[in-house]
Amino acid sequence: MKTRLLGGIVALVLAIVGTLLLVSYVQGSEARAQQDLQPAEVLVLQEQIPKGSDLEKIKSAVKLTSLPSASIPNGALKSLDGLNGKVAAVELLPGEPLLGARLADPDTLSTPGSVPVPAGMQEISVQLDAQQVVGGRVAAGDTVGIVVLFDKGALKDSPDIETAQQVFHKVLVTSVQRAMAKESAGSDPATQANTELPNGQLIVTFARNDADSAKIAFGAHFGSLWLTKEPSTATEGSPVVVKKPELYR
Repeated sequence: MKTRLLGGIVALVLAIVGTLLLVSYVQGSEARAQQDLQPAEVLVLQEQIPKGSDLEKIKSAVKLTSLPSASIPNGALKSLDGLNGKVAAVELLPGEPLLGARLADPDTLSTPGSVPVPAGMQEISVQLDAQQVVGGRVAAGDTVGIVVLFDKGALKDSPDIETAQQVFHKVLVTSVQRAMAKESAGSDPATQANTELPNGQLIVTFARNDADSAKIAFGAHFGSLWLTKEPSTATEGSPVVVKKPELYR
């Protein structure tokens, strides 16, 4: 009886010791595996960030996370120090490490032949003939005046009278899309650009707020738009509605 009891106690002790040795081995294996992985902390995105988002938006969406070195891509950032003024150059997705190559200066995001849109504004495009765009001599970065013409209906008290008015002043042009005439042999491209007519129509894009964008779209659809090349030094007179019966007065 005593022998069986003693054997049971010895077996229990051996089982406990074996369990402790196994746990210790597993923990040691995990520690060795972690050491072999050489974990490092990098910034990982926690939410989706649209292209063009500023650094404050990006800061609120990243978290310093420990990852195995083998899974960390080159250029992954550990902090955002010294990156003031940068924006997201591409759309950033949750779960991916933040790469320095995916941050850029805002100016570099502009499409070639265009200028950046000022903060708080949006873009709207209209299709116009060359004669409506100062002979096609308007380029991205210029500021223009927008004259709106209506055949009828612009004035409540004179609904049947044609009218025109320069509604907007010094509007920023962000891009101009055009099909230029082919260069003539031996001609100077710079001179040709100022003297030869563009082929077809031009698409001019403006930077404006939401209310003004709606007015531009309305004027282009129900009336017609003509642009003036209006630099910052141009004088702005009082708003004048031009009516056909009064044009020669």
